[in-house]
Amino acid sequence: MRIDQLPPLDAVLLSHLHGDHFDRVAKRDLPREPPVVTTPHAARRLQRWGFAAATGLATWDDWEVVRGDERLRVTAVPARHGPVGVHRLLPPVTGTIVDLERGGIRVLRAYVTGDTLRVPELRAVRERFAGIDVMITHLGGTRVLGVLVTMDGRQGTDLVELIEPATVVPVHYDDYRVFRSPLEHFVAEMRRRGHDDRLRTVARGDTVELAPRTR
Repeated sequence: MRIDQLPPLDAVLLSHLHGDHFDRVAKRDLPREPPVVTTPHAARRLQRWGFAAATGLATWDDWEVVRGDERLRVTAVPARHGPVGVHRLLPPVTGTIVDLERGGIRVLRAYVTGDTLRVPELRAVRERFAGIDVMITHLGGTRVLGVLVTMDGRQGTDLVELIEPATVVPVHYDDYRVFRSPLEHFVAEMRRRGHDDRLRTVARGDTVELAPRTR
């Protein structure tokens, strides 16, 4: 899908500033008007590139957009792009909780993991944000010099068991040559542990509707 094929954008969520998330095409063609909600590190650079509405959120900070009786709240949550120490060699990354409210009532809660490992800091996501309807799970099993820096199929399933979302949408598993854990690894591990009923895979160009769990 090209940028000119996207619907009108209220905002863009960017977990971090890396070539497989914000590439030269995005830098050149993405409209400058919509806010880009991201890390403080990425926001500073985006502002220098002309994205004046780029907004950097520290962990647990939030940002909102309101359209009529609908309110979308974005909250930055912990993420760590590698083992302690190694993660400092990569751009800072954030996870995101997205809450959609209609008439003051929450109708959807989504968790976008960002590029993270299944690390102890993520327990706080479960503690602070119960009832996650959809978890958009960044996978790939990326390894840099043999060191794992994004979740593979096993870690991704570990996180599913920690967060307990109603639906899991895997992404970020075939965009880079350094990925070592294809989608099939995650699907097989989810099936082995009895969670395949939560899984919604999306092919490129397809659309998946995000619905709240049955309350």
